[in-house]
Amino acid sequence: MIRLATPADAPQIAAIYRPFCDDSHISFETSAPDAAEMASRIEKINQRFPWLVDEIDGAIAGYAYASPHRERAAYRWAVEVTVYIHEQFRGRGLGRALYTELFKRLRGQGFFKAYAGITQPNPASAAFHESMGFAPVGTYRKIGYKLGSWWDTSWWQIALQPEVESPAEPRPPPPVPCAP
Repeated sequence: MIRLATPADAPQIAAIYRPFCDDSHISFETSAPDAAEMASRIEKINQRFPWLVDEIDGAIAGYAYASPHRERAAYRWAVEVTVYIHEQFRGRGLGRALYTELFKRLRGQGFFKAYAGITQPNPASAAFHESMGFAPVGTYRKIGYKLGSWWDTSWWQIALQPEVESPAEPRPPPPVPCAP
């Protein structure tokens, strides 16, 4: 079941994210946030954007959320998105399901563009984002140093909906659960 994340989900979300921080170049965080920090992040994100989890038999199998692309006012119709899936649940379409629901909610809030940063190399993430309709828009060369190496980050973009003249202000997410 895909639903809004709550701070109570933080321990499982932190456990999913930990290997990406500690043992991988995928996240540029160099120390994994604990459950308390993750709960704080969930509360903050959920004030403006959806943070979704996919729950299977009581376990959080993956999560996706949006955050500001940039803080300057003219960027307010664009978001940055991310998705992480627990190792045991990869390859089952959960990432696609989470992004599909996330994009639906973001469109409903009035957002127009979504961006994803992918540390390179990461062919699986690049292929996944391309399959979702993202297109590459640029690369920051050797921007992050982690695990003894410099890493590139490629940026990908997807249109959530066509642009309009004088767009309405984005709305906060409604606190309603997602359907299974």
